[in-house]
Parts: sequence; C-alpha cells; structure tokens
Amino acid sequence: MTSPDVTVTVIVYNDAARLPRAVASLRAQTHTDIEIVISDDHSTDDTPAVARELAAQDHRIRYLRLPENSGGCSAPRNRAIEIARAPYLMFLDSDDELPPRAVESLLAAHREREVDFTMGAVRRVRVDNGRRSTWMPHVVAERRTVEGIDADPRLFFEHLSTSKMYARSFLDRHELRFPEGIHYEDQLFSAQAYCLAEAFTIIPDPVYTWYIEPFAAADSASISNQRHKISNVRDRVHVQRLIDDFLVGSGHAGLREDKDYKFLKHDFRMYAGDLPFRDEEWLDSFTAIMNPYLDTLAPGAYARLPRPERVVLRLLRDGRTADARIAARGLGHGVAPRRTTSDDSGVPYWGDRVPDSAEARRELDLSDLELDTRPFPSAQFRHEITELTPGPGASLTLAVRTYDPGLRLPVGPQRAGLLLAPGGRRMTVPFRLDPVRPGVFEGTVRLDLAAAPIPLQGFEGVRHPMVRLQQQGLSHTGLLLAPLDFPARTARVDYRSGTIPHEVTAEPEGRNPGRLQLRWRPVGVTAHVVRPVVRRLARPKVRKAAKLLSSLLR
Repeated sequence: MTSPDVTVTVIVYNDAARLPRAVASLRAQTHTDIEIVISDDHSTDDTPAVARELAAQDHRIRYLRLPENSGGCSAPRNRAIEIARAPYLMFLDSDDELPPRAVESLLAAHREREVDFTMGAVRRVRVDNGRRSTWMPHVVAERRTVEGIDADPRLFFEHLSTSKMYARSFLDRHELRFPEGIHYEDQLFSAQAYCLAEAFTIIPDPVYTWYIEPFAAADSASISNQRHKISNVRDRVHVQRLIDDFLVGSGHAGLREDKDYKFLKHDFRMYAGDLPFRDEEWLDSFTAIMNPYLDTLAPGAYARLPRPERVVLRLLRDGRTADARIAARGLGHGVAPRRTTSDDSGVPYWGDRVPDSAEARRELDLSDLELDTRPFPSAQFRHEITELTPGPGASLTLAVRTYDPGLRLPVGPQRAGLLLAPGGRRMTVPFRLDPVRPGVFEGTVRLDLAAAPIPLQGFEGVRHPMVRLQQQGLSHTGLLLAPLDFPARTARVDYRSGTIPHEVTAEPEGRNPGRLQLRWRPVGVTAHVVRPVVRRLARPKVRKAAKLLSSLLR
C-alpha cells in the first residue's frame, strides 16, 4: 500500500450519532489522498458498529478500538499516531467537522515551505442558536510564517491541537505526544509544540468547525463546560503548573508573563463569570486550589488585565468571596460597583472601605474607570432587580435599584425607561427612580408582556430588558441584573386578538451576567401555520420573484 499524504484521526467515545457527520466531512475533502483513523476510546454504545460500517464504505478508513476506556482524548490520539502511515497528521473530534478545503489548504502551506506544523482559523458554531464566530481571530488574521513562539507569544491563546497539521518527523524528533491521564491535554501539548517548533505557518483559511453546546446536559458536556466541578478547577491548574515547568526546562522562562496573562484572561476569566452562581462551599474549595497558583503568576500579567477583572482577582486572593461574587456580576459589560470609598487624597477604591495593603490598594483603585468624568453615554451604573412580583396575565412588577457610584445623576427623581425589543420592535415602559441616598435610586416598573409589539409572523427567541437613563439630551442604556434564582413563570399571550399566540417565560438568565430573561415560544396557529408560511415566503427564490413582480407592477 502506498503511503497517504495526510492521516486524520477522529477520536470518539459513545458518539455513534455524530461520528458519521465527522467522517463525512473527511470523505468530502478536496484533497482525497488521506488516511482516516477512527480511534475509539472503548465506547459502550453503537459506536463500534457505526465505525465498522463506515470503514466498509471507504478503503481509506481504518478502525482502531482501545482495549479499555482511558477517560480522555490523549490515549486515542497517541494510539492512532502509532499506526498512522502519512508524513503529516491532523486530529478531529467526533462532534466536529473539517471544512472541505482544510486538508488541501494546510498541506499546501507545508509544501510551500518546510515547517514543523501549519495552522488555520477555527469556525465556532453555537448549536443552540446557530451563531458563527472565529476562534481567536486576531492570531489567524493574515498568512505568515512565525520563526518560533518568541516572535508572537499571543499564540498561547490558540491552544487547540485540532486546528493544526503536524509534520510526523517533528513529533517523532521531539517525542512529542499527548499527555495521558490528565484533562486539558491540548494546552500542554500545544505549549510544547509552540516552544519546540523552529517555524510554523499560519493561514487565515478556515480549517476546523467547532460545534459549541453551552447548555449541554452535565453528564454529556465537554470538559470545558464542566466548570461547576471542583475537579475541573484542579485539572486546569495542574496543567498550568506542568506548562510552567516545561517553559523553565526548555529555556522559555521568558515567556512566563505572556503565558500567565493568557491564563488570567482566558482560563480564569471563564470561572470568574460563574462566581455569582456558586455557593460558599464551592467558593472556599475554589480559592483553596486557585489562590496558591495565582500567587505564583507574574505581576506584569495582572497589570495587563482590564480593571474589573483585576478587582475580582484581588478580592478572591484577599478571601473576600462575597465581594468577589458582586464584582463578577456583569464582567465585560460596563457594570459599576455598588459603592466606592475614597481615601484622603481622593483615590476611589472598590467597596465600602479603603484596602489595608499596598497591593490591594493598587488592584482595587478605580481611578482609571473615570466613574465621575467619562461621557454620559458610556458612564457606568448598576441596575438590579430587588423584587420581582408576578401580576395578572403576563405582567411583572419589578422593584429596581440603581447604583451611581460616580454621582453622575443629579439630586432628585430621575426619569427612566425599561427597553424591550422582541422581534426587533422596541417597547419602552417609562418609570421613575427616586433618590434613597447619594448614589442610590429606587423605583418600580410594571412590565406587561402582552403589550409587547410582536411582528406579524411571531417571534421565537430570548430578550433581556435594558434600563435607559437620560441627561441633558444624552441617553445611557445599561443591563438590568436579576435575582440569581427565582421561580420561572410562563404565561400564554394571545397577541393580535388571538391570531398569533405565544408562550412567554420570565426566568433568571442562569449565567453571566445574570439578567432578567424573557423567552418567547410560538404556539398554536403561530407555530403550525403562520411561521411555516413565512419561512416559505422568505426563501431567496420567492423573495426574488416578489421583487421582480413588484418592479413590473410599478
């Protein structure tokens, strides 16, 4: 048998339903001289039968079954490397796909210039809503060959092994294999590959399709989506320590600050957004694992973070877990703290007291947020629902408290509006915020979801009400944070005299930032008649014909 140009390994475990889709994406590659190895981590479902049937359909497919389950991705990949016959290797997870030109594009880059590996763009697809995005677009924006990771340490952020095509000789020369018995193996493997490679080529072409299921059931969620498990925290920190040891041992200790920044900005940041939803027992275990490692990170890595993230980190490191949960609400959305306290020189600090230590004062100093001087449209306020009371039909009465730590709002009552736009049509409910004390206002607003302006074809989706403030002709729109846990309430609404009925559910968002979430679901004639007709009319050929007819009738 002649050697194929590329071996692509598909790792699988109990994924009989999605394996055919992954393999089909390989069989559809424009470069056809490939070997496909299905590496099964001892599945207990129908995966073996599905894999054997796929192998019978295409002589390029080989099926490898591990004698026992390894519990991770590393062993099935390593076993496949052992039997791979091609000089170039790629890896695919059974729940993902390769775009049609992935193999062709990465192999062409190898043949253009001899490098240790080539890599391209990863397209992420949200399974729940179909939204598409590019993973770490800033590092794959242009075609280039990088002469070692020192030339661009930002690449530590792109730690996926599946977006790359490796020269087999490179992996063998350095005895580089996936670490077995640990999770987050990609991070260690990729850090090693980056540091050991003399040169690698980046292309902006899409080479991997990564399907994201953020709300998968806990027992089927990916490792990255199991952040609620303390073992997940322990695994992630363990891998970071292994990477740190490797950087020192391989002569790359100078990259430590860049790698630490990546950990804080990416890995820790994912946990930070979850903090408001964790109980005290979880937080105590989290800080016991995380804080000793945070103490080892380069100070320069902290200094590169946005101020709100530095505040959360400092509060955690000081054991102020309750305050950290408050500070973590709305990270990345310009949500203000509830309160600031100034020292004798006028420096504002997060919270109700001036920090004791010099390090805490440096990290909790909010001067750079310019809470009292930034333009009103970008000012920072904090809007919280303090009480939520269901009313008749689909109505809700909300008690809202607004925090204004920069004292941007004048003394006295404030006119505010609750904004909601289901189906792109805006609904504004005016209400008044009365002063309680300097920097704090409270008000009540009644939201009747039966009055929402639903389009004729109905609306299916989620919306989060916003709060609008106005001052001297300028407006500011901010998030409305809800209680983290309240009973969901569903009501049927017969919009337009019953012609487009919907079920509307009010519920807590359940993830950062934790807003009031309103969910519309068409029912009855809306779901079974109106929307199917609209979909048919919305097809490109129908729209084109309608435009043509319209132009002829003018």
